[in-house]
Amino acid sequence: MSSFAVNSNAVPPAPPAGKTNRMFSLTFRPRSDERIVDVCRRIARALAEISATPLHLLIFGDCRAHAATADALEKYLPDTPMTWAQGSARGGRAIAGIQIHAFTGQVDRFAIGGRVVASVFMDGGARQCIVGGLPPSDKMLARADQTRAAIGDLQKILASAGFDIVDTVRTWFFLEDILSWYDGFNAARTKSYSGVKFHTGSLPASTGIGASNPAGAALTLAAWAFRPLAKNSYAEEVASPLQCPAPAYGSSFSRAMEISANGGRRLFISGTASIAPGGETLWAGDIRKQVETTMAVVGAMLISRRFTPAQITRATAYFRRAADMGAFSDWLAANGLANMPVVAAQCDICRDDLLFELEAEAEMENGVVSG
Repeated sequence: MSSFAVNSNAVPPAPPAGKTNRMFSLTFRPRSDERIVDVCRRIARALAEISATPLHLLIFGDCRAHAATADALEKYLPDTPMTWAQGSARGGRAIAGIQIHAFTGQVDRFAIGGRVVASVFMDGGARQCIVGGLPPSDKMLARADQTRAAIGDLQKILASAGFDIVDTVRTWFFLEDILSWYDGFNAARTKSYSGVKFHTGSLPASTGIGASNPAGAALTLAAWAFRPLAKNSYAEEVASPLQCPAPAYGSSFSRAMEISANGGRRLFISGTASIAPGGETLWAGDIRKQVETTMAVVGAMLISRRFTPAQITRATAYFRRAADMGAFSDWLAANGLANMPVVAAQCDICRDDLLFELEAEAEMENGVVSG
């Protein structure tokens, strides 16, 4: 398992001769003079350069740009699962960024309701599935019922692909008007998970963020399922050294999850914010202190698994106010991480006193730290 992060102006290197079945993480941020169709064409070229098939696209942008983007993607990247979350960009651009997982080996697609929503691939000693862009089948239901329906649809698509909900290691929930019903969402998610014995013995890592979707549903979700087939492949919960477990204050997710396939390790860090060990918000109203605290928490999780911040291959920075994005850019520059592959998007956070949240993935092949 290997990955390369790609910024908006670069193409990842091709795999070495004889090296097959590699995973790539790519991050694209539209250039100021670039149309949506140009971004999609650039993504297609980058994937062709590394002979990789896209597994899933996570797009943060204005929902009004969804139709034009979907048309362009159908031309250049047909039948690719896509999750769209309303996320405003700096400078008024239609799209804040596009994050892609891609794979150089065989990829099988699965659909629900005639729409492709899942990709299945075999990486090392594990069979894996990424599901994306899954709104509830009936958006007229009450919001809590939509949550349960979406998780039920996730279970159905996983079953059609040869997985089960118990294989889930990572989820993303994008909620319309999150502050008005986050407690209800948590209760509905907890109820859906009750009786589910996840293979890891732990709840999935997760992000729950405020962002509307083109379908006009209460939420949309994406998920990652992992089924190890070799003795040296596994998935396990990673605790946060600086925060309490999220279920301690009613949120049904793990702070982080690590998967390994034949020695290559990927760390999923859940949406992380400036929250004290006891669960209360720290530094209310102070964006710079919240950024510093969040990154200290993320850094502690990385170090606990022998990763460094330089090994982050994909990250999303969520801001309540677009004007605060510069505070994170300043922190990255001050810490030698200006090239981190990150998309910054204006989205609502799950508490009204939180200004910043970060989710991240880090990757290490064969457990060796380099650089």
